[in-house]
Amino acid sequence: MTGFALSHSRRALLQQGGALALLLSGVSVAHGMAGGAAIVAVRIWPAEDYTRVTLESNAPLQATHEMIGAPPRLAVDIHGLELDAALRELVAKVRPDDPNIAGIRVGQNAPDVVRLVIDLKRDIQPQVFSLTPVAAYQYRLVFDLYPAHPVDPLAALIAQRLGNGAGASANNPEAATVPGTTASGDALGDWIARQEQGQKRGGATTPANPVGPRSGGAPSIGRSSAQRLIIVAIDPGHGGEDPGATGPAGTHEKDIVIRIAKKLRDRIDASRVDGNPMRAFLTRDSDFFVPLATRVAKARRVGASLFVSVHADAFTTPEARGAGVFALSQHGASSAAARWLADNENQSDRIGGVYLGGERDALLQSALFDMSTTMQIRHSIKLGDALLHQIGGIEHLHSGNVERAGFAVLKAPDIPSVLVETAFISNPDEEMRLRTEAYQNAMADALIDGIQQYFAVNPPLARSPTA
Repeated sequence: MTGFALSHSRRALLQQGGALALLLSGVSVAHGMAGGAAIVAVRIWPAEDYTRVTLESNAPLQATHEMIGAPPRLAVDIHGLELDAALRELVAKVRPDDPNIAGIRVGQNAPDVVRLVIDLKRDIQPQVFSLTPVAAYQYRLVFDLYPAHPVDPLAALIAQRLGNGAGASANNPEAATVPGTTASGDALGDWIARQEQGQKRGGATTPANPVGPRSGGAPSIGRSSAQRLIIVAIDPGHGGEDPGATGPAGTHEKDIVIRIAKKLRDRIDASRVDGNPMRAFLTRDSDFFVPLATRVAKARRVGASLFVSVHADAFTTPEARGAGVFALSQHGASSAAARWLADNENQSDRIGGVYLGGERDALLQSALFDMSTTMQIRHSIKLGDALLHQIGGIEHLHSGNVERAGFAVLKAPDIPSVLVETAFISNPDEEMRLRTEAYQNAMADALIDGIQQYFAVNPPLARSPTA
């Protein structure tokens, strides 16, 4: 065979081999697209409110699930999936202190079907749903594990107020008993007063019979000489699947704001208004996601007198700096920056992932979003002015006035509500300052001073429990 013929033969063989490789590659890709999504990340977010399990993949996942009792567990079959190392990581991610999950088992139940079995510590009402790609996330399959018998937040505050060492928790729900309705209409205040009077006399008291949930209304002061509890709802923005803004050095907004919120909680719990004790209620006290409407509903459920949402947002340029305070607007934003920030914050539900399958949830959101009143906004601006006066002493203000925009989290119809931007985490200098204990303490001091200043002129008013 001549050299030319040999060269030509080799070239033909290589071409045929290349075509075969491309054909096999095409078959492999087609198989992957048709039946084999790949897991790119698994996450577990444990919390007393609920535990979330997230499977992130490069393609949509199809799953079926069922609850199995005695002992309780959730069995999930995920179709079109092969068991791999990423899925096996889920087993090791369960924390011993998770209040809902005892453990997770995974296995290849059938060809292209992976079974997860989530062993539970208590009865659970699961929500299983899928999310399409948004922000940094690809496709997500989400399991939200809600306790069938959640602790009542109002009752937990009462137990805390009375110095109950056991407190209310998932493992001790009996410690959380809601007080009954009284002639004065202030169940919480009167019940606490009776307990305190009984303790002063050295005698035992009989707690009132429990009643159903209160839909809102703050405990009153001034109707008798007895002390009344003044509740301030603190809302650390973002959490869990929603990290919020991220600074140049990688600092997540959700981590900074919960530190500031907890410092503010300690200051509120140690404070009084005209001799009446205050108590802080956190809409989240650890790293988990809370939908915007749920944050509002939680504040109303405990009868909060004020709602303060704490943030540390970002802007499109690193030069943006300073703190600011925002109130609700029903008719457009007060500035382009306020509108941009509101649009950004209102994306939280899409990023964090909200279950939209329940009619009740949709009705709740609709009711809360449509009921904002002029009086609420007027008092929100008064609260914002008081906070700005104090924050201006420790930080540059990007606006000397309370700005307004359509922030979804400020739409409680009956609670003065503000959103505080503690600084811009997108500014390198402010990011570093936000990370320091000194700045977090200074911001918490400014916020409690502003709250006290507001209450000095606008004392909490008595409200009906059904307001």
